[in-house]
Amino acid sequence: MTPDPERVLVVDDEATVRSVLERWLRGLGYEVATADDGDEALERMRERDFALALVDIRMPGMSGLELLREIGRAHPDTAVLMCTAVVDVETAVESLRLGAYDFIGKPFNADDVALRVERALERRRLALENRDYRLSLEGRVAEQTRQIHDMFLGAVEALAFALEAHDEYTRGHSQRVTTVSVAVARRLGLPAADGERVRVAGLLHDIGKIGLSDALLHKRDDLSAEEIAQVREHPVIGERILAPVIGDLQIIAAVRHHHERYDGRGYPDGLGGGEIPLAARLLSAADAYDAMTSNRPYRPAHPREYALAELRAGAGTQFDPAVIEAITMVLVRNHEGARDAREAGGC
Repeated sequence: MTPDPERVLVVDDEATVRSVLERWLRGLGYEVATADDGDEALERMRERDFALALVDIRMPGMSGLELLREIGRAHPDTAVLMCTAVVDVETAVESLRLGAYDFIGKPFNADDVALRVERALERRRLALENRDYRLSLEGRVAEQTRQIHDMFLGAVEALAFALEAHDEYTRGHSQRVTTVSVAVARRLGLPAADGERVRVAGLLHDIGKIGLSDALLHKRDDLSAEEIAQVREHPVIGERILAPVIGDLQIIAAVRHHHERYDGRGYPDGLGGGEIPLAARLLSAADAYDAMTSNRPYRPAHPREYALAELRAGAGTQFDPAVIEAITMVLVRNHEGARDAREAGGC
């Protein structure tokens, strides 16, 4: 027997957007209804249940955030995806706090919409099963809670990747920093759980830059004192974004402190030496290396040898000497491995 299709509600004040999303979603096998504002959406939800609502953040009258709050209060079993062309830090934090499952960026891409809708509905199914079985199936609840957390974390990671993706100078930066940081954590013999914390913190360490303007991030000239102060807020903004989402305080601390210096002259809190979380010390070195070896609006990439020399010169002042020793070993080994692979391929 074929199960009934899941019902999806599309809420957007633009008729073209509603029509496109309705056509795509029907093509994926969902039963679709539409509403052009928040009041109509709530009326439709009083008439019947919906598994998922796609809600535009910016609408006349009742805003997307206000509608999200009402859905959470009156229809808590309905998953909500927020649709937006631009998401500022305050809106992102408030949306996640109110229970939004994910964000879909405008202009829409059919494959991206399909993926995020499927992921949100799967997370909803897991959440409902979690609620229904938590008293008698504690082991299953623990596993489902982990999956739900991973999916929630994925929404924040998507924000971080979206921030980098539209900038040719930072595209792939967080992934490269993560790769190096995890390798250094392994070199230092950190437990697997700590290595996973380094991985997550590496992917999200610059999430706070979503609160900075593109003009500031892409400026070619020297920054003013006021602009420098704005840039230095991004670790704190990152902490604010992640605190409602991630329960692991060590990950949040690594994001907040990845610009501290070993000599205590960094920011935002002026921590020094062992006061700085080890994960943050790893990220600091890997972040600096990637920044030096990547093109920037104000200069071309530096050679690998120059970056390694700068890291060594900063050991004991900007960086943890033990971390610099480990990252040097990792980077040299990776370079030699890549060189051997090229030479083998040329035989």
